[in-house]
Amino acid sequence: MTSPESQSPAPQPSEPGTEDRVYRSVPAIAGGVLLLAITGWLGIDAVVSGEGRTPWLALAVMLLVVPLVVAFTLRPAVYAGDDRLRVRNPFRVVVVPWGRIASLKSAYSNEVVTESGAKYQLWAVPVSLRARKKAARREMRATAQARREMGRGRDEGRGHALGMGAGLGLGGGPSSDGPVRAETDRIMDELRGLHEARREAESAQGEVTVRWAYEVMGPAVAGAVLVLILVLVG
Repeated sequence: MTSPESQSPAPQPSEPGTEDRVYRSVPAIAGGVLLLAITGWLGIDAVVSGEGRTPWLALAVMLLVVPLVVAFTLRPAVYAGDDRLRVRNPFRVVVVPWGRIASLKSAYSNEVVTESGAKYQLWAVPVSLRARKKAARREMRATAQARREMGRGRDEGRGHALGMGAGLGLGGGPSSDGPVRAETDRIMDELRGLHEARREAESAQGEVTVRWAYEVMGPAVAGAVLVLILVLVG
């Protein structure tokens, strides 16, 4: 699940010199840190105490695994600025001006769809069906409680003189702030609101750009080649 950062993606401090809203996944970051710690512990132990090809194989595996763990856990982020949406996925960085976005879709994954029909998944804002079901249950409970309070208010109102039935105003109840939504669904609602507000702005026009993350792909490919060579030679 990814956060504005809780158990789903959440707003992070803006990057220096920008006012972007930043969304990342706390569970993914926590999982990534744990995996890196385990990989480092096992890899260093193999390098220090291993014999023969083992230290070299351990280094090659670490060169392969570490960039992939970083790519899928620590790297993903969504930056929402006044003029564009910047999506940092495991292997690509996509910059889409608000004026070039056709829609922001939520189904089994959250995606930004451009006017040309291209789709880019928001890795930092993952869909959680479990969170959606939990939010739906909370909404049902809040609605039922509001109805009970409204019923009590009507009963109290009948027992008071005209103009004294304050109980009739109890219907706002728990759901007065709007429907209960899963965290990532609320984030998508926020992004849609920014899109609607800024899509016509002159500064929010431009071209969609996509950059491959060679700084992640290069070390991973090098590690994979080294592992293959060591296995074949050994």
